[in-house]
Amino acid sequence: MAFWFIFVFLTQAWSMPQTCQLDGNLIRTSHNLLKDAGGHFPLQCIKENVLIMFPSSAFESNGTIEQETGVKMAIYETLRSLSLVLEDGDLPTKWDEKIMDDFQNIVYRQVDSFSKCTMSSKPNDVDMNTDFSDRATALKSYFDKITSLLQEKSFSFCAWEIVRKELVRTLHFILDHRSDMLRWPRRL
Repeated sequence: MAFWFIFVFLTQAWSMPQTCQLDGNLIRTSHNLLKDAGGHFPLQCIKENVLIMFPSSAFESNGTIEQETGVKMAIYETLRSLSLVLEDGDLPTKWDEKIMDDFQNIVYRQVDSFSKCTMSSKPNDVDMNTDFSDRATALKSYFDKITSLLQEKSFSFCAWEIVRKELVRTLHFILDHRSDMLRWPRRL
């Protein structure tokens, strides 16, 4: 009798929906690594500095499951797009290569893990009929502007510094305003 109770309990537990979340500690580590990779914003780049408006609306939620899912997907899309921008060109030699390798590995691991989780979830577990298309459009526009800036400035050192500053600001925004959407594992 006890065997059947345990068996039924385990089959119910395994069939429960899986929650796909990004690791808050890894996002914080990514933020700190990117911030530390090149140090303070260089004085020589101040005249070239531009502000690219960050689409904070992509991370707003009224608390419904659909909107919360949309925010999680927006965080994922931000990390995925961020990694693509940094893959696009030769990074400045003044940036710490090991720090950037660590940063890119952590971001890749997050993107890969979240992608696998959402792909293995049943369609009902990750509601793909969210309001994500508006969020995705806003994020695409933001990252297109970042890519255009790099191209317009011929992937110069200052262009990369502006991009790094923007990406650090983006990760900081997620940590400050949407940390509730992240998983914060406890260390033993």
